Amino acid sequence: MRNKKIVVIIPALNEENTLGFVIRDIKKIVKDAEIIVVNDGSRDNTVNVALEAGATKVISHKRNKGLGVAFKTGINNALKIGADIIVSIDADGQFNPEDIPRLIQPILDEKSDMVTCSRFLHKKYLPKMPLIKRFGNKLFTKLVNIITRRRYTDTQCGFRAYSRKAALSMTLFGEYTYTQEVFIDLISRGFRIIEVPCEVKGQRKGKSKLINNVFSYGVKALLIILRTMRDYQPLKFFGFIGLVVFLVGFTSSLVLSIRWLIIHQIYPYMFLVYINVILLFFGFLLIILAFLADMFDRQRKLQEEILFRLKKEEFNGANK
Repeated sequence: MRNKKIVVIIPALNEENTLGFVIRDIKKIVKDAEIIVVNDGSRDNTVNVALEAGATKVISHKRNKGLGVAFKTGINNALKIGADIIVSIDADGQFNPEDIPRLIQPILDEKSDMVTCSRFLHKKYLPKMPLIKRFGNKLFTKLVNIITRRRYTDTQCGFRAYSRKAALSMTLFGEYTYTQEVFIDLISRGFRIIEVPCEVKGQRKGKSKLINNVFSYGVKALLIILRTMRDYQPLKFFGFIGLVVFLVGFTSSLVLSIRWLIIHQIYPYMFLVYINVILLFFGFLLIILAFLADMFDRQRKLQEEILFRLKKEEFNGANK
């Protein structure tokens, strides 16, 4: 792979039945790749299966911390051992390791900083998926597209490749998941992300450990997206909420004023006067907060640049 060090990270939670097959397939396809398995508090034989299958390194969390934390652990350890390109893949066998070279190629060609598998880019690759999950995927993808002003088809897929610079630059806070947050984080920094169509490798062999409750996943993923938008687009986030609150109060006040001009009476809607005053006041405060948050956003960008340089020095030093 043009003398580039490829490291594959595999977050795993109780995946003893499928993990070994995934690791062995990766070793056949990308023979020089190093494989890091992040055992996120498994209670089965995941660790021994990973080692027996030929994983380069297994890192274990004493308790289940969530996919987002496991992903960050994998990224940091891959950087420590000098990864030039980092590939993340699920441990349940639903993705085909034969697609790894296709994910890596745009990064090798310097055409992209992150390449993600898309299960929906081409109709012939459409996976069998429960209607509620398909709807949720489209909903979250649409939301990420609105925030990033892009047109992606699959922002939930965890089968991806990252350049070293993109991996060093990521600042992630989500514990439960990371997939949507990465899009917003990297695009806000000007990194290039492209999709490559991939076919899911048959039916999932194991049960999803992440999305065992669709409603719970949806709520937690939505909170991560909203928090990320709050941090990276504070003017739009607080400004939109403030403007909506202010306009509701203003419109209601305008209607009451017109009514008073016509019949010279506010009764029986006096309570709305107090509500409108509160809405106007809080709406105005949120708009002011939006401008202040936007000002502090510049400081955040400077801090991220400092953090990037510190991480670069730390991980480059670890490779010497």
